[in-house]
Amino acid sequence: MLILHAACFLTISKHSGSMDRAQRSLPPSALTGITVPSPAYPQLRLSCEANPMLIHSASLVLCWVFFEIGSCKLVAWAALEHVPNSVRLWKAAVELEEPEDARIMLSRAVECCPTSVELWLALARLETYENARKVLNKARENIPTDRHIWITAAKLEEANGNTQMVEKIIDRAITSLRANGVEINREQWIQDAEECDRAGSVATCQAVMRAVIGIGIEEEDRKHTWMEDADSCVAHNALECARAIYAYALQVFPSKKSVWLRAAYFEKNHGTRESLEALLQRAVAHCPKAEVLWLMGAKSKWLAGDVPAARSILALAFQANPNSEEIWLAAVKLESENNEYERARRLLAKARSSAPTARVFMKSVKLEWVLGNIAAAQELCEEALKHYEDFPKLWMMKGQIEEQGELMEKAREAYNQGLKKCPHSTPLWLLLSRLEEKIGQLTRARAILEKSRLKNPKNPGLWLESVRLEYRAGLKNIANTLMAKALQECPNSGVLWSEAVFLEARPQRKTKSVDALKKCEHDPHVLLAVAKLFWSERKITKAREWFHRTVKIDSDLGDAWAFFYKFELQHGTEEQQEEVRKRCENAEPRHGELWCTVSKDIANWQRKIGEILVLVAARIKNTF
Repeated sequence: MLILHAACFLTISKHSGSMDRAQRSLPPSALTGITVPSPAYPQLRLSCEANPMLIHSASLVLCWVFFEIGSCKLVAWAALEHVPNSVRLWKAAVELEEPEDARIMLSRAVECCPTSVELWLALARLETYENARKVLNKARENIPTDRHIWITAAKLEEANGNTQMVEKIIDRAITSLRANGVEINREQWIQDAEECDRAGSVATCQAVMRAVIGIGIEEEDRKHTWMEDADSCVAHNALECARAIYAYALQVFPSKKSVWLRAAYFEKNHGTRESLEALLQRAVAHCPKAEVLWLMGAKSKWLAGDVPAARSILALAFQANPNSEEIWLAAVKLESENNEYERARRLLAKARSSAPTARVFMKSVKLEWVLGNIAAAQELCEEALKHYEDFPKLWMMKGQIEEQGELMEKAREAYNQGLKKCPHSTPLWLLLSRLEEKIGQLTRARAILEKSRLKNPKNPGLWLESVRLEYRAGLKNIANTLMAKALQECPNSGVLWSEAVFLEARPQRKTKSVDALKKCEHDPHVLLAVAKLFWSERKITKAREWFHRTVKIDSDLGDAWAFFYKFELQHGTEEQQEEVRKRCENAEPRHGELWCTVSKDIANWQRKIGEILVLVAARIKNTF
């Protein structure tokens, strides 16, 4: 920027009568804080902070600018005659010129300062493709130890469609630099690759990564280091660099399931469906026993609406992993989600005969239950319990089916039988306690929870239910006393601390939240409680920030997504609401008290993630 002041005009008046008249036509106070445009310098602009009348004298000011720029050029040229090897002077002089004149000046500049990388690269940028190649070759001859010249040459070839030359140039660069005594600094080269990525030079960034990724790394540290490098690139938004690292790592470790899985998750989050499916196809060829890779491929096809392709993938997965429980259940889910209930039944029947497991029986019971075939569900449940009586979910389902039919005594009996076989199942204790509370047996519910805590010490879930039981009964003092005992026994339980915050009176909640953060700094339940606290205080910006922190630290906590979505429904824009919904769908949360209450409700068994999010959010009341 060129800033004009009254004193400047006094200087000009010595050289020009017209400038002298310009100076006299304007009051000195009007000249302070003026920036003036020039065709050669679009960054200069005309603005008048002090006096709007100056706009009428813009032509006079422009005259002054052109005069002053010409003077600056003369000064720069004169200085270069005396100090021709000053890089700073050449740069200043070039900046005053139009592109064509700048190119001519830079041609002279590199003759006078042949070791200046900046001047060579600036000249190459102004030249045609063929001339730029010649310039960069000369630059390498004069400065054989600088990597930027080689990288610029690779970018030049890529920009002109010669991608086959990029790899050769980078390989030659490493060889040449080493021959000239240059130590290859891996971190610097990775930074250069990231810059190429952000500039859109994809082939160059990938070639650089392939060339330097293995330099200076011990053989046993390669996998761990490369995965960290990929994560770092993703954090820096250099996605092509990360993709190149995964590609290289997979060449070195083609049979490592963990590397394929990391690469697949990368493509799922940052690539396209096509890139994910292509990678998974290669993955299962190298790791046919990796069930999760087959399942990811089938799920991708299913989400795209290609059910036959998903079936084909699962059929191939069966061949590679006969009698795999995960693949059986994935096939059942595929059919049931697409309303092919008879297919699902047949698959489950085959699974029970060829690969009988507790989960296969559980899914069989659930399918009949959700379809309303209660008798078949109960029959399957009884059969399953003969073989897997120590599997608590079967007892839970048996009791819930009876409870659904208002057969409370049978439900109580099922839960009690289950607790004899599975005394450490927290959900079973909770179901029995809530059953007693539902039918008005508060004393019995309290006794059940006390017994459960004796059998399962230091169990936050049981303590939490005990506190809530008293709170629901209106006995807040007892609830607070129990919470104090709970925090003594489970001092690092985030779920207890988050509840404790909202048991306090409003003036004390902030203090309690500080204590909670000290004990459980990274617990998602505590972070969620802080977000809700800010929400209740109408501190919208801070609340949103803490909701973001919560879902970032644990994207599997469905309750956090539901509260976040409810918050945005009340205080956000449609775009913000949609963003939360999409992020939740991508995260596919499976846990959370409120979330599981809705998602595991038989009535919602076919609901998608987005639909469950809306249902859970609708249940949330702003009573905290």
